[in-house]
Amino acid sequence: MIEVERVDFVPIPTRDPDRVRRFYGELLGLEESTSSSDSVWFEFETTNVTLGLWQPEKLGREFVPATGIAIRVPDVAEARAKLEAEGVEFDGETVDSGVCHLASCRDFDGNALIVHRRYAP
Repeated sequence: MIEVERVDFVPIPTRDPDRVRRFYGELLGLEESTSSSDSVWFEFETTNVTLGLWQPEKLGREFVPATGIAIRVPDVAEARAKLEAEGVEFDGETVDSGVCHLASCRDFDGNALIVHRRYAP
């Protein structure tokens, strides 16, 4: 058995670095921290994990959208309204699960993203 200390990054594939930079940098307001000189890999920081955007096709791999990550926001309805105003499409209505609110959408490359907030303790 190995010892896992934490999750350092979540890889997210892209075909269009400029569009995905707009999504994660401008629309979500995340800070870009690292980029390879050929833009095959670049990173955006959240408070607890790095989102590693990469171009699989430039490395000879097939592009397959990520199945999803959940990002915590202060207010799901407000975040959803702002993203929809920027052209982000959501998959159905906002869900109240009994412990949280969540709304599912996709970034500009089709990667699944969940805008999420647990009820206050």
